[in-house]
Amino acid sequence: MIRFEGVWTLEDRLERIMRELSFEVPPGTAALTVRLRFEAGVIDLGCGGPGGFRGWSGGARDTYTIAAGWATPGYLPGELEPGEWQVWLRLHRIPPEGVPYEVTVELTDRAPERPETPSPPAVPDRPARRGGLPEPSGMRWLAGDLHAHTVHSDGTLTVPELADLAVREGLDFLAVTDHNTVSHHSELPGASKHAGIVLVPGQEVTTDYGHANAFGDTGWIDFRRPAAEWDAPGGVLSINHPLSGDCAWRHPVPPGKRARHVELWHSSWWDRTWGAPLAWAALWRDDTVALGGSDFHDPAQHKTLGEPTTWVLAEDGSPEAVVAAIAAGRTAVTNGRSGPLLLRVGDELHALGADGSVLCAPDGRRTAVRGDRVVLAATETGTHRLETDRNEVIALCG
Repeated sequence: MIRFEGVWTLEDRLERIMRELSFEVPPGTAALTVRLRFEAGVIDLGCGGPGGFRGWSGGARDTYTIAAGWATPGYLPGELEPGEWQVWLRLHRIPPEGVPYEVTVELTDRAPERPETPSPPAVPDRPARRGGLPEPSGMRWLAGDLHAHTVHSDGTLTVPELADLAVREGLDFLAVTDHNTVSHHSELPGASKHAGIVLVPGQEVTTDYGHANAFGDTGWIDFRRPAAEWDAPGGVLSINHPLSGDCAWRHPVPPGKRARHVELWHSSWWDRTWGAPLAWAALWRDDTVALGGSDFHDPAQHKTLGEPTTWVLAEDGSPEAVVAAIAAGRTAVTNGRSGPLLLRVGDELHALGADGSVLCAPDGRRTAVRGDRVVLAATETGTHRLETDRNEVIALCG
């Protein structure tokens, strides 16, 4: 048994928020188990091996196990390479009096029994898809949610349970974006096939100064690095909920390195007469692509998958096609799957089910929408929106 103990102080946090406790794993080790105990405050937990990232659970867990055949959700299973390993600790909340802590590492030459895996839910019934959408030949609009969590971080549902719920809500795709980990990615293909929904691999890069979603099979993004260095090779990086309380975006990023995609419509934007997210986006960059996400964690919360709904115009029903549509900016966001829609197809804007609303162009021009299927010219780039007569946003598109 390897033991670390001490007291983390506020000065420690100010000096360096991420801490590493190093230990040696000898050849022949079959499994390791780390346990964290502390009093008051909040300390996040993770793991690194000789080959780099091996897992992260933040404040959701105080114990994890890694073995060749299985690992605690949030961590990557696989052989334990001999050499220097690290327990990662993030000093998230340290009160003035400090936080006494103890970390123990148990190494064994025999892997513990794998915990029982719950059976996947029965294949759910899917509500009928919304019809009558303007779809160019070979393409179709898919309805989805770009922000959701599972037991691999701080959610309460397994990947199959989350996929089941998304189908029941009538979604065509769902991005699974657990915090600072990619351990859930290996489960997505099986759950996707079972439930009949497109599951997009994602990661919410999570720090004290803001969050960002990476969509696609991009590999793990090191949240410990400055935000200006975050990159999603082969995928899309999107700034999350830039004005959401203590999760607001505060990272310094030079204009030339600012992500084009932004989760403007987040479940925290409950009063959509509040125009700050749109004003922030206009200052961030002039070609922002608006996305939406529920940030779903737990059925017991007030959040619902698909509220808001992000629509993408995709070439097929695959995770790669969804990510390509997001990258190209072929997106729209609505309050839900069945509400008024504003879709852009080429140089046309299609306002559907939006009679009596107001179309607002990026340059400030406002046009009354008369009828349930209205086609208008889209002569500008930038975010268009539909509003009610009370200036409440009901739909967005690029």
